[in-house]
Amino acid sequence: MNLRTFEVAPWLALLLALAAPMEGGTVEESPAVERWNTFELTLHGPATGNPFVDVRLGARFTDGTRTIEVPGFYDGDGVYRVRFMPDATGAWHYETSSNDPLLAGQRGEFTVTPARRGNHGPVRVRNTYHFAYADGTPFKPIGTTIYNWTDAPEEVQEQTLRTLATAPFNKARMLLTPQSVAYRRQFAPPRWPFAGQPPRDWDFARFNPEYFRAFEKRVAQLRELGIEADLILFHPYGKAWGFEAMDAAADERYVRYVVARFAAFRNVWWSLANEYDLVRTKTEEHWDQLGRLVQATDPFDHLRSIHHSQLLFDNRQPWVTHASIQNGSAVEEPGRAELYRDVWRKPVVYDEVKYEGNARRRWGQLSGPEMVHRFWCGTVAGTYVGHGDFFGVEDAPDTWTSFGGVLRGESAPRLAFLRTILESGPADGLDPVDKWQNVTVAGVPGEYYLVYLGRESATAWPFRLFRSGLKDGMRFKVEVIDTWAMTITPVEREFVITKSDDYTFVAVDGGSIALPGKPGIALRIQRTAPAKFLKE
Repeated sequence: MNLRTFEVAPWLALLLALAAPMEGGTVEESPAVERWNTFELTLHGPATGNPFVDVRLGARFTDGTRTIEVPGFYDGDGVYRVRFMPDATGAWHYETSSNDPLLAGQRGEFTVTPARRGNHGPVRVRNTYHFAYADGTPFKPIGTTIYNWTDAPEEVQEQTLRTLATAPFNKARMLLTPQSVAYRRQFAPPRWPFAGQPPRDWDFARFNPEYFRAFEKRVAQLRELGIEADLILFHPYGKAWGFEAMDAAADERYVRYVVARFAAFRNVWWSLANEYDLVRTKTEEHWDQLGRLVQATDPFDHLRSIHHSQLLFDNRQPWVTHASIQNGSAVEEPGRAELYRDVWRKPVVYDEVKYEGNARRRWGQLSGPEMVHRFWCGTVAGTYVGHGDFFGVEDAPDTWTSFGGVLRGESAPRLAFLRTILESGPADGLDPVDKWQNVTVAGVPGEYYLVYLGRESATAWPFRLFRSGLKDGMRFKVEVIDTWAMTITPVEREFVITKSDDYTFVAVDGGSIALPGKPGIALRIQRTAPAKFLKE
């Protein structure tokens, strides 16, 4: 898992196992924790001065063979916490370190139990362009955007969770600090991330623990729903509050505090910024420094990205695990979507491709069919696509993308349908099969193909596949998929292939597949022999 580790001498492991907590600050701990869940160590220490700046706290956790160093944080009222996400079962021991003697040298142990059903660990990059959970279970992102949902009234937040519980989304992008945007029912955000008073009287050296407790409650609830929380650390939309104009020292304090609080949640992703190039107070060098800081301070190595408006970030940087792209035109055709993969050789997530909605501005005017079309174009390009719902109606507090609540578009059920297709497909992900000639086809050569015909209203498809992985006599079954009607219709025959020319194989009888003559049609083609790559 790429945790920062080093070998532990046997005598030290034994010492940690036998040592009793030192006298001083009181300690609260859980006796057992599930693998990839959060073990929380609570200590009581000084509350005077400015503990956010004056007190340094961390802990070393060991299972006898490795040691993992984890930062702690101040949670107000004399309470300090260290959060740890264990990646292995068995006995673990810890010892705290601090510049305050009340907090230093606290020792203890706890047991890590096996992960229960539904807990697969944090998401990692897999097979260069794709994702999987830590236990190897494939993860196929079907994401959405709910920027300010944790700032909405409590009843709207609860409504958002109810909506997500039945929606297809397994990733949600959300701002960590408030956006100064109008809400149809005018309200002030219920809490603020820093001590002080709005609009701009903030003490950036003092955090507001109440704000972060409320936020992490929602992150934990997303975790229980199986949804990854893509946390956006910076953005250009809080100019009324001044959060985008903190100096370098304040930025570093903020990043360190946020990572210490949230890194032990297995469902966290780090998005360094939304539309980073619109934050005029920071340079690309500054963004690179902040990205490296997130990487260095996160002991659990969560996924990291940075989102742009007009100027693409250099996603070759080592701290960037995957590219987060805003580009609607790139996913209008599969060939365009695929190009970014070749540039960075990393997973590409089109987190913003415009929104389904009825907005005045063009970025919120996609129809439901167009949103679904863009998801399918991204899919057969070997990339992933994100959703937004931006319908303003008189009886609604605001749009889903701004503040959550309910979904009003037509695409969500169709994205659920796509998700079932992806999750029943190749575990290692879909990749373009013949990107130089036929960009509409993705899959695993010789075994599995997904063909998306897009806006074409074809009445027939001649059975024709690119040569990779094929040989004469192979047999395939075909299903016709209507991506909008959400139907899968098996073709009542088997196709036996033969070589046609240097590049293609065709059906031995020259056969073709009848199609309904409408846009949004796809084909799923599978070799009739058992496919080892499919998830059982």
